[in-house]
Amino acid sequence: MRHTISVLVENKFGVLARISTLFAARGFNIDSLAVGETEDPDVSRMTIIVKGDDRILEQVEKQLNKLVDVIKVVDFGQAQHVERDLALIKVKADKSNRSEIMQVTDIFRAKIIDVSADSIIIETTGDEEKIRALLAMLKPFGVKEMCRTGIIAMGRGGK
Repeated sequence: MRHTISVLVENKFGVLARISTLFAARGFNIDSLAVGETEDPDVSRMTIIVKGDDRILEQVEKQLNKLVDVIKVVDFGQAQHVERDLALIKVKADKSNRSEIMQVTDIFRAKIIDVSADSIIIETTGDEEKIRALLAMLKPFGVKEMCRTGIIAMGRGGK
C-alpha cells in the first residue's frame, strides 16, 4: 500500500539523515522525498512517499514521533489532501515537430520554459498520473533528460 506521510521537523542539521535511516532500518524504500522550509523558517516539512505494510509503517510513525526534532507526523492515508509534483522535461525538437510538441504541452497545461535549436524544456506540475501521461505523449519525440522534485502534499481544509 502507498503512504503519503507529512513530517514537520525542526529545521536543523542531521534531521533528514536520522529520519531516512529510520525508514531504511525498517526495510522501507522511500519512493519520493521532498523537504522544504515552511512559513516558519525554524520548521521544515518533509513529504515522504513509501509503499509497505500498514502495521510496520505504524511502528515507524511511532518511532518518528519519539525523535526530538519531530514536531508532527501525519499519514494522509485516506484523508483528504492535495499532492503535486514538479517535472522538467527536455525533449528533442526541431522545426518539423516543434509545433506538435507545443500542442501537447498546451493540452497538459504545461509551460515551455526554454527553447533551443535542438530541444525544448517543458515544466509541468500535477499528480503522478498527469506527469506519466505527459511523458508518454512526449516519448515519441525523444525525451533527452528529465528531473522531478518529488511529491509534496498538504491536507485539505482547516488544520
